Amino acid sequence: MALLIRRCGSRPARGARAGLLALLALAAAVQAGAARPAFDAGAAWSHLERIVAFGPRPAGSSALARARAYIVGELKRVGLAVRQQAFTADTPDGPIRMVNVVAELSGRRRDVILLGGHYDTKYFPGFRFVGANDGGSSAGLLLELARSLARAPREFTYWICFFDGEEARRDWGVRDGIYGSRHMVAELGRAGQLDRLRAVLVVDMIGDKALNIRRESTSTPWLTDLVWGSARRLDHRVHFLDEVLAVEDDHTPFLRAGIPATLVIDFDYDPYWHTAEDTLDKLSPRSLQVVGEVLLDALPALEAWLARSGPKRSGQ
Repeated sequence: MALLIRRCGSRPARGARAGLLALLALAAAVQAGAARPAFDAGAAWSHLERIVAFGPRPAGSSALARARAYIVGELKRVGLAVRQQAFTADTPDGPIRMVNVVAELSGRRRDVILLGGHYDTKYFPGFRFVGANDGGSSAGLLLELARSLARAPREFTYWICFFDGEEARRDWGVRDGIYGSRHMVAELGRAGQLDRLRAVLVVDMIGDKALNIRRESTSTPWLTDLVWGSARRLDHRVHFLDEVLAVEDDHTPFLRAGIPATLVIDFDYDPYWHTAEDTLDKLSPRSLQVVGEVLLDALPALEAWLARSGPKRSGQ
C-alpha cells in the first residue's frame, strides 16, 4: 500500500479556494433531494472474507489470479460489463504479468467517473501476508459499490477499477509501485481517451476498526472537499478528519496526467501495516459501511458539479 511522504498538519482554512462555497452549497442541495443507493456492509465484508481466504496475493501469483476470477465473477453476476487489462510490468524481480479489472456502468454521458483501489498484496517472502486491510478492504468495498451503483440512474459513466501491482515489489520508487494505475493512464493517453476521465476517487486501507481518514494533501482540493462534505452531512466527522498528510497511491498517476483525483485512506494502521498481523480481526464491517455511505452520498453531487463545470480542467 502506497507511500507515506510526510505529515502536513492541519488543512488550510475553508474558503481559500474560489468556488468552494458554491460547491458545498450545490452538494447540500443535490443531497437534499437525492435517493442514495443502499450500501450493504455485510455484503462487502463477505467479499473481503472470500478474498482474504485466497491467502497472500502478490502480483503475478496464482492466488491473485483466483481472487481476480472471484472479482470478475461477482461483477458479472450483477450484470456489469467487465474487461481485463493485462500487461507485463518491468519490476526489480523481472517481468511480471499483471491484470487490471475494470467494470463499466454506462451512463447518459461518455464522460467517466472512476472509482478504484488495488486488489494485490505486497510480496513478503519471509512471512505470510494476507493483507486484509491493505488490498483486501478496498476490493471488498468496491465490489459492493459496484452492486449498489448498478441499480442507480447515472448521468455519467462509471468505471470500477481494481488495480494490480499497487504494491512495490521491493522498495517504493519511481519504477516500483502503482504499476496498474500507471499502465492505465499510459494506455488512455496513447488511445487519446484521457479526456473522458472527469474525476477519480481511490480507496485504500479503509477497513481498520479505529477508522481515522485524513485529507490527502496532493489530492484535488475541491474533490476532497466534496467527499468530506458528505462525511459531515452523514455525521461521520469523527472518522473523516481535517488533519492532512501526503501519500502516493493509485490516484497519483491520474493527478500527474491532470485528472482531478482524491485518495480516501486510513494510514493509522500501526503496528499491523505490512505485517503478518494484517488480518480480519483488526477490521470492522462498520468501517466499510462508513466509507461506502460517504462515497455513495458524494457521487450525485459530484455528477451535478461536473455537469455544471464544463470540459475537464487540470486536476488541481
